[in-house]
Amino acid sequence: MGSVALKTGYKKKILGIVILMFSGFLIVMIRLGYIMIAQADKYLSLAKDLHQRERQIKAPRGRIYDRNGVMIASNKAVYSISVIYSQTTEKEKVVRILSEQLGLSSSEIKKKVYKNSVREKIKSNVEKKIADRIRKYKLSGVKIDEDYKRVYPFDSLASKALGFTGGDNQGIVGLEVAYDKYLKGKSGKILTLTDGKGIEIDGAGEERDEPVAGCDLYTSLDVNLQNYVTQACKKVKKEKKAKQVSMILMNPQNGEIYAMSNVPEYNLNQPFKLSKRVKMADGKKQQEYLNKKWRNSCINDTYEPGSVFKIVTAVAGLELGKVKVNDYFNCPGYRMVEDRRIRCHKVGGHGSETFREGVMNSCNPVFMEVGARVGVDGMYETFQKLGLFERTGIDLPGEANSIMHKKKNVKAVELATMSFGQSIQITPLQLLRAVSAAVNGGTLITPHFGVRAVSSDGSKETVFSYPVKKEVIKKETSETVRELLEAVVSEGSGKNCKIEGFSIGGKTATSEKLPRGTGKYISSFLGFSRAKDPVVMGIVLIDEPVGTYYGGTIAAPVMRSVFQMALPYLGISRDYKAGNQEKNSTGQ
Repeated sequence: MGSVALKTGYKKKILGIVILMFSGFLIVMIRLGYIMIAQADKYLSLAKDLHQRERQIKAPRGRIYDRNGVMIASNKAVYSISVIYSQTTEKEKVVRILSEQLGLSSSEIKKKVYKNSVREKIKSNVEKKIADRIRKYKLSGVKIDEDYKRVYPFDSLASKALGFTGGDNQGIVGLEVAYDKYLKGKSGKILTLTDGKGIEIDGAGEERDEPVAGCDLYTSLDVNLQNYVTQACKKVKKEKKAKQVSMILMNPQNGEIYAMSNVPEYNLNQPFKLSKRVKMADGKKQQEYLNKKWRNSCINDTYEPGSVFKIVTAVAGLELGKVKVNDYFNCPGYRMVEDRRIRCHKVGGHGSETFREGVMNSCNPVFMEVGARVGVDGMYETFQKLGLFERTGIDLPGEANSIMHKKKNVKAVELATMSFGQSIQITPLQLLRAVSAAVNGGTLITPHFGVRAVSSDGSKETVFSYPVKKEVIKKETSETVRELLEAVVSEGSGKNCKIEGFSIGGKTATSEKLPRGTGKYISSFLGFSRAKDPVVMGIVLIDEPVGTYYGGTIAAPVMRSVFQMALPYLGISRDYKAGNQEKNSTGQ
């Protein structure tokens, strides 16, 4: 009996092992079947990825157009040369030929050819004829891929606003970087099969994921107006041996910028070009030179605006009911503020004058009196309404903000100097925006270039919108300011901007640069037309003119020369007959 029980137990044990092995085999077979059938695509893809090389196909960058559809930034087909270590069989030959054709040192190329990496880029932006020559050598491991290079048909036109791209076609400065997400597009790729050593398999073909071109950007910039402005700036810079001349033309009703020039401009097709002197300097000085060269003073730099700022003081006085057009003032040539004698530009004074005449004469004592009547709270309230404590929100990078006294630190002297545009600093664009609100009926607009972005196939359009604040001042105040500024041009200190038949408003300024006493000035003029319904406004600044530096004498004529061409071009017709306005009677 004992032996039978032992045999039976042994058989059960054997059977258990067999069942266990069969169960394991069955589980393995089921799992294998699941992998081979249900997940076949997944593992095929993974296996394929292990033996694929990926090369990027650059997307063409979106083009940029002016308001009339003139192309101001486009692309040129170029090529990118690279090497794949595992596929390069004749490395010395590759080094020699690439060095000869690309104009690079053998040592520089050798480092990359002999570097055991997936892929090494040798050079970008290679012209087609050079790429074709290299292609004829049929060098193993050398890849020649199509690329794109940014091209600017007008070279330096609006360079400090338009900006440029880097080596990989990304935006660096200006509109190019501000709208980079629309312009850059989506890169594609080429996938090729390789063996275990990374060598491409002949006849295996390739897969392509086609690139998507960037959106085209349509702007408010006008090539013709930009040319008018730039030529006028160049002319006065040469005549007055000025350090720089800047000018902006804008629609004061909606903030569209027609032109923005900072002379000297630079060639957008050679943005990194250095002067001979700077080439010898160290890298830090070279970068400082480039940053200065690319700098857009219209938005990046602040300055004391001088007498143009009297427009803001006039708004404050009129809006708060502290002054009327026919109020009388007396100017003896100065005004005592605490213990300081602050003079007028006319040493002998203007004598008795109305507020209207004080505006026409740009009389400092009149505006100091108005500032005192308004008070610190009233002035700062007006600054706030006209957007002078904030950036304008322009669609360009690097915009500066104003530099103002803290309200608690403003005493009588600071209030007096602020009232005629000293002891505060703003950008030219902030001033243009504030005055736009002062004359357009009280709407604070956002200056901008971008109008719309359109996809490369035309199927999608993005229309840009910008913030506005309505009724920041009363319409009656705005109407009075327009009338006063029209009188400045027709009868007062801005008479050198007068054009027969066109109603023009404006204000002159002559600002002494800091530190005072250096004899350096910024001469400026802000003008607009039509006077009763402004549709174009401009500001010009002449930095450090040599000789005569009064804004009414040298800056107003620059604006006049631009308006003579721009007003008819914009379809602004003459709105009065010559001889119907009062004759010039005052101003300097």
